[in-house]
Amino acid sequence: MLFSTPAGGDGLMRALNTFDRYLLREWLKILGLLLCATLGLLFMQALYDNFRDLLEMRASAREVAFYFAVLMPSFFTLVLPIALLLSLLFVLGQLHRRNEFLALRSAGVGVMRMTRVIWLAGALLCVAMAWLNSTIIPHSVESSRRLSESLQYRWQEKAGKGERAGMVYDVAFDNRRERRMWFFNRYNSVQQRGYGVSVSELDAQRRERSRITAAEAAYEADRAAWIFRGGRQQTYDPVTGATVSSTPFAELARPEYHEDPQLMMVFDRRPADLSFFELERIMNFFANEDSPKFARYAVRYYGLLADTFVPLIIIAIAVPFAMSGVRVSPAVGVSKSIGFFVAYVLLARLGGQLGSKEILPPLLAAWIPNLGMAGIAIWLVRSMR
Repeated sequence: MLFSTPAGGDGLMRALNTFDRYLLREWLKILGLLLCATLGLLFMQALYDNFRDLLEMRASAREVAFYFAVLMPSFFTLVLPIALLLSLLFVLGQLHRRNEFLALRSAGVGVMRMTRVIWLAGALLCVAMAWLNSTIIPHSVESSRRLSESLQYRWQEKAGKGERAGMVYDVAFDNRRERRMWFFNRYNSVQQRGYGVSVSELDAQRRERSRITAAEAAYEADRAAWIFRGGRQQTYDPVTGATVSSTPFAELARPEYHEDPQLMMVFDRRPADLSFFELERIMNFFANEDSPKFARYAVRYYGLLADTFVPLIIIAIAVPFAMSGVRVSPAVGVSKSIGFFVAYVLLARLGGQLGSKEILPPLLAAWIPNLGMAGIAIWLVRSMR
């Protein structure tokens, strides 16, 4: 009997009947194949994009292997939704064509009862997504980027371009919390040292009170202070803007400056290029500030949290269409479910744009795709009962 429960076994397997184990086995085989295929395609794309650059930078075979080893985990959450959707459509479509669902429904077995093992697996995938996004993938993103930057720095030094190695140009950072505005003409991300530095201190009305200009500056952890060298400190009347004093210095220490140079650097990167850890640091630092750049990082941060529930939404979209009645061609259900998935992706892009432009609150913009598709999915599942 398909719905007989095995007498032996422990834990979860005792709760699964013959049909549950059969469905789970067939689905996981296809899911595994699709994950390997899609990850393989992304690996080939990464090879095409980066392999030549790595060779030009004289990376060793070990460094190339390590780079791709730490890069690949970041692709997993990108390919999981599409692999999950296609695997469900294939396996459930096969069962539909063989009229196995019809036989089970004729025996009085409900849709949720037939697919309970898929829903359980979807919940476990949600937990896995949350764990990956908060542990493995952030390390993957940051490690691959650090290795790429260090290889580029080493190559530029050997090529006689040491003065430009690891250099980032025109870095600006507005610390509204402590009323300081920073600007670096150049910042060496490897040496953690800035050149052509200007730091303005503002009053409550954001009028300039003082300014430090220096040839170079760096945060020195052993002195727990920002150290400025070769510059001038000026003070101003914030009402009139007139210069009150101007004092040159060879070296100036500012232990009251607590800005993190790494935070300064990531705040000018694209949100999609940052890890969850880096986004979390931006959220913690700028959450209570009115920064014009903050919204796009907040949308990305909340979007990663919302992506945790994508597996259940995919299942809720795929199951109703793949298990359509016998009078409906399975191809029709497959087309509709893929159409809903495309609509979900477009809705996510639209929500990101609306949130980045502050038309919608970032939290709402990030959750709009999930909430909208979850509502449709619940209606589809209920309509099958």
